Amino acid sequence: MASSDSRSAHTFHIPVMGTGFTIDTPLRVAKYGISAVISLVDDLLIEQMRKYHCDRLGEPYEEISKKEADYRSRRITAYLNLLDRLIKQQVEDLQASPFTPGSEITRYYEMLPDNIPLKQAYHTMLSTDDTVEKSRLQAMLRENALPGTIDVNIMTKLDRVNYHNGQTLGPEFTDAMSALRGFALSTVKASIVLSAGINKRLYSYIAAFEDFFPDEHGVCKKKVVLKVSDFRSAEIQGKFMAKQGVWVSEYRIESGLNCGGHAFASKGYLLGPILEEFKEKKAELTEKLYAIYAKAAAAHGRPVGPDPLELRVTVQGGIGTAAEDQLLLNHYKVDATGWGTPFMLVPEAINIDDAHLQKLAVATADDVYLSESSPIGVPFWNLRTSASEEARLRRIREGKPGAACTKGHLVSNTEFTTQPICLAARVYQKKKLAKLPEEGYAPSLLERIKAGVVAKSCICHDLAGCITLPTGIDPTATPAICCGPNIVNFSKVATLEQMVSHIYGRISLLTNPERQHMFVREIGIFIDYLREEMDRVVTGLVSRTPDYFREIKENLLGGIEYYQNLPRQLIVEKSDQFFNDLQKMRETIEAFSPEESIP
Repeated sequence: MASSDSRSAHTFHIPVMGTGFTIDTPLRVAKYGISAVISLVDDLLIEQMRKYHCDRLGEPYEEISKKEADYRSRRITAYLNLLDRLIKQQVEDLQASPFTPGSEITRYYEMLPDNIPLKQAYHTMLSTDDTVEKSRLQAMLRENALPGTIDVNIMTKLDRVNYHNGQTLGPEFTDAMSALRGFALSTVKASIVLSAGINKRLYSYIAAFEDFFPDEHGVCKKKVVLKVSDFRSAEIQGKFMAKQGVWVSEYRIESGLNCGGHAFASKGYLLGPILEEFKEKKAELTEKLYAIYAKAAAAHGRPVGPDPLELRVTVQGGIGTAAEDQLLLNHYKVDATGWGTPFMLVPEAINIDDAHLQKLAVATADDVYLSESSPIGVPFWNLRTSASEEARLRRIREGKPGAACTKGHLVSNTEFTTQPICLAARVYQKKKLAKLPEEGYAPSLLERIKAGVVAKSCICHDLAGCITLPTGIDPTATPAICCGPNIVNFSKVATLEQMVSHIYGRISLLTNPERQHMFVREIGIFIDYLREEMDRVVTGLVSRTPDYFREIKENLLGGIEYYQNLPRQLIVEKSDQFFNDLQKMRETIEAFSPEESIP
């Protein structure tokens, strides 16, 4: 019964959350077979965490200083190697532990989904009185207690140019390229999750590293995962990768708006129809991409087998119940799901200080909002009651808006400087606010623009506060909290076992009886987004044509019609409410008239 696949039996993963929330989550959950994603944005935090864990465990630590050549890449490699080594030891210890209540291997098997052969073998082992059979089963179970992976994420748009002595370094030393190299040169066998759209230079660079190519057994030590918004994006990016001779092992679909952190709004494309298209065209996509990949691989002298490599489709964003999870796995045939925001109430799995854990537990819909906080100009889910927001508002009241830019990963603006600076930086906001009155805006519009300027937060620093504050790495940290709107449906601090049992339907942690289905909630967020965008157009903040809103309206209505035609038995919880909510939202969207609203 030994598995030929190195993947554990869990059907979910923990996505990247901010820069700090999941920075060492694999060290907490990988031994139990759960994969999690680390952000590679903040190399200073990564270096601080390496020192923290080395000091905590008595491991030798030698600093990689910012003054050293290629420090960013080397910091990432060193940290990943440390986690890889520590987790391998954890797994060895787990596999050697006794099958007794509360032991590590017992925790491993108790958390697995109930409907898989491995879990059934575990129960058979527990119930048998045949000592020889029990021993045989235990040996097999130890062998199959496989760890989750130490996956990493790069936001492809965050590719800052770096300088040394005032001179730009080469393209291979930009933030994203350095991060990729740091992962590629590490010892981990895992995936790199590329998000926020195509970066051709970065994608081409992948082919420079042997670990991304199959060995003689057809196995890649390191795999490529693309986070995509729809099928067309997957096909375009997959083709580009295939032409480099690089195979994309997984397409990770994320709801554009019903998620945490940055929200990349599409033109009204809804998750259900997107998943339906992937289900219908997955085999076709696999064959099409493999033909391109095989041709490119052969041209580079690499062996190519007759059959396509594995192509997985996973989904994340707003999932809240076991029924929704099963709908995605069974009806839409996705290979796995991602559960992010609910884990923010599981301090055993993610990093968060006690004060913000309690703030999340009592958060209301008014507390969680789609903000202008991100300096990269993308809507960003934010917690109003976070220390970061409180500090931002305090600085405004004191007449000192903006923050000290200590890390600079989100620099982009050269309006006042030669080298790019961050829109959240105090120096930028001071200069911008001083210049605005000279630009001839109407008084009402001027105030809105000023509010937009000071709305920007130093998220690349403050998102690390969830771990730097409680560990004492930075006792003055003001944590930012980037939970998704799904947090309001959970108010209980949970153990890892409890959250996993919630995912698999053994218990329920939901505390909001009014919670809407994830598909319905996504539509509601789109309606709110449309209203906000329309208001921004009417007040002159942005320029949009009626065609822009008309396209979103048509896509939303098409998506609602798709949902209304779903077999009623697919919606196993509150099906009447589901279809009633759809009809109400349909009526709301039908009444929306871009032509009449835009002057």
